[in-house]
Amino acid sequence: MRTDKDRPSTWITYRASLCESCVGSCCSMPVEVKREDLERLGLADPLEQSGKKIAKRLQKEGIVRSYRSATELYLLNQKADGTCIYLGADKRCTVYERRPSTCRGFPVVLGPRVGSCPYERKLNSQVNRPSR
Repeated sequence: MRTDKDRPSTWITYRASLCESCVGSCCSMPVEVKREDLERLGLADPLEQSGKKIAKRLQKEGIVRSYRSATELYLLNQKADGTCIYLGADKRCTVYERRPSTCRGFPVVLGPRVGSCPYERKLNSQVNRPSR
């Protein structure tokens, strides 16, 4: 059976070792972040004004797609192919040490099916990825 990132019922039980042979399917899912995530990424200053002003600036820079003031959540933009703007060509996170809390908790404590992931094995022809 093949997993489908849009159908959590097809996901498999998560094991950290799966990441080494995965194409990063989870990195093509929408990512909502909080202001503290933006600060950790160096995109917002703790002394900066309102969330709306931060969102407007980051939308112009192509980093944030939208902002919901009711929840104070920012939706990160995605590349044209639907992947995260921080996913490198090698299918590794380019901001791993500073990644948002959503990514830190997925899929162990956060996600549509906690404890499961949309693992998809990379083809043998793809380059091996270094461990995190």
